[in-house]
Amino acid sequence: MTFLSAWRLWFLLLVVVLTVAYVLLQRQRNAYALRFSAGELFDSVAPNRPGFRRYVPAAAFLVSLSVLIAGFAQPARSVRVPRERATVIVAIDVSLSMQAPDVEPNRLEAAQAAADRFIDELPPTLNVGVVSFAGTAAVLVAPTQDRLAAQTAIDNLSLAESTAIGEAIFTSLEALKNAPPDETGEPPPARIVLLSDGETTVGRPDTQAVEAARIAEVPVSTIAFGTPEGVIIYDDPRTLTVESEPIPVPVGEQNLRDIADETGGAFFTASTLEELEAVYTDIGSAVGYEEVNREITDWFVGAGVGLLTLAAAFSLLWFQRIP
Repeated sequence: MTFLSAWRLWFLLLVVVLTVAYVLLQRQRNAYALRFSAGELFDSVAPNRPGFRRYVPAAAFLVSLSVLIAGFAQPARSVRVPRERATVIVAIDVSLSMQAPDVEPNRLEAAQAAADRFIDELPPTLNVGVVSFAGTAAVLVAPTQDRLAAQTAIDNLSLAESTAIGEAIFTSLEALKNAPPDETGEPPPARIVLLSDGETTVGRPDTQAVEAARIAEVPVSTIAFGTPEGVIIYDDPRTLTVESEPIPVPVGEQNLRDIADETGGAFFTASTLEELEAVYTDIGSAVGYEEVNREITDWFVGAGVGLLTLAAAFSLLWFQRIP
């Protein structure tokens, strides 16, 4: 919790002064009473002395005053609210290694399921685009608020040869240029979320794509998806007479980590569908929502008024007067 006008908390010194004054007055009163009264007659004259109840109304009043002063300082708490505008490009690797079954049922199908859920949980005001990449990259859906179009494109992904992560970033940046502007005509904040299990083998190098993303001020969050034990069986039509051997396709991490670090994005790893869904949830929280300070002065005013009411009630009940 923060205070938007924290300087007003200095008024709490008034509460300290009142507290000290109250304590001193009580001590003087007690000393005066003992000096001019017969102590042995107290029990017979006032058998039911108020005791601690004498201080309850005053304590409630001082606490209520403190709470009201805190409310005067405009307290605020951080709350998560949906972003009113932003664009997210979901880029998914469809290279042949994505058919590895180390993630059930295989890497691609698990990635499709998690991406569908990710898009479905984003705030409806966000624009979402879809890019697929293997040896080349293509914009399947330009940035739009049509969730069904984006999810349909993801569900219809098909595999191809090679991996061009650099081209995927360049293509995603081009797609962002077509994002609808906001009411002021400015492009909305944007981010690329790129999932892959390997390293660039064709196309422009990652370093060039990273530089382009940095110039465009677009963070690229990357997800390394798969396990070190992943293998595929690739049946080359040219060698059908030869029995195919399993081809290891361990997930590559370092290049994806570098892309995220150098563009201001976040890097994640996932080796199961559950982990991938959790990663997408984290990304969705960061991309689709923002933390804002919301004033809660009314809470403090309500609490202060309630305490003042209690102070008055106790005083009337025990002493037949309002403090």
